[in-house]
Amino acid sequence: MGTRRGLSRDAIRSAAERLFTERGYAGTSVRDIAAAAAVDPALVIRHFSGKEPLFLATMHLDVGLEAVLDGAIDSLGPRLIAYLLDADERTRGVFLALLRASDTDDVGVRLREVHDAGFVEPLRRRLTGPDRELRASLAGALVGGLLYGLWVVGDERLLATDHADLARHYGRVLQDLITPA
Repeated sequence: MGTRRGLSRDAIRSAAERLFTERGYAGTSVRDIAAAAAVDPALVIRHFSGKEPLFLATMHLDVGLEAVLDGAIDSLGPRLIAYLLDADERTRGVFLALLRASDTDDVGVRLREVHDAGFVEPLRRRLTGPDRELRASLAGALVGGLLYGLWVVGDERLLATDHADLARHYGRVLQDLITPA
């Protein structure tokens, strides 16, 4: 029984993650998730208490910045932008799902937690100076702006630009926050 319960829970999580990243929070219903997991909708509620708790349980964004942040600080801006531009479809899907559902009760809180814990705080630890908290937050906002331009707005000029050129130009701006003159 415990194994069967675990299998249905795993199937629900897997289906929810896929559907939330493909369709977003608003475009995914508990019935859709249940159908994709081949379970009764009541089982989704029993395991996760509802759509929002299931969304929060499945939408995790770990961009793995540690490897990039460990490199030389004087070239971190362009390296960081290049790394983020190469994000996989899952990362992009989770980012967009969180962003689009950010006005839903606890989802906005989760998005802020992901932003702070996954980007701002690791970067802040690498920075020096009395204003490092502010510069880390500004860097997070700057990077978020690029991802917004690419993934939300779909800015055609940005999308058509070679990733190396974007990393060089945008990375230079980011570098000014990381190592100010």
